Amino acid sequence: QVQLVESGGGLVQAGGSLRLSCVPSGRIFNINLMGWYRQAPGKQRELVALITRGGIINYADSVKGRFTISRDNAKNTVYLQMNSLKPEDTALYYCNAETYFREGYWGQGTQVTVSS
Repeated sequence: QVQLVESGGGLVQAGGSLRLSCVPSGRIFNINLMGWYRQAPGKQRELVALITRGGIINYADSVKGRFTISRDNAKNTVYLQMNSLKPEDTALYYCNAETYFREGYWGQGTQVTVSS
């Protein structure tokens, strides 16, 4: 079964930057939405950023002005550039993709830890 594979997480000091990448392990056709979610310990998974195939973008209020989502439609790859990181950004970050037929795919997650 095709999964999404995230990379780029790690440990960084507050104010630092990280760039997450996500690529499918196999071919997925007709992807519309691609996005990033995160889940901190003891909290529910929340949307971080979402981008449509046509380039319409939505960000969580908490990351606006600091994070930038982008994608390469030819490679079915999505990126998340995270700047000015804060300790409250610490979480397991998951990549998600959804096709026009509402088929959903998830990755295993990549850990982002921001120290104060």
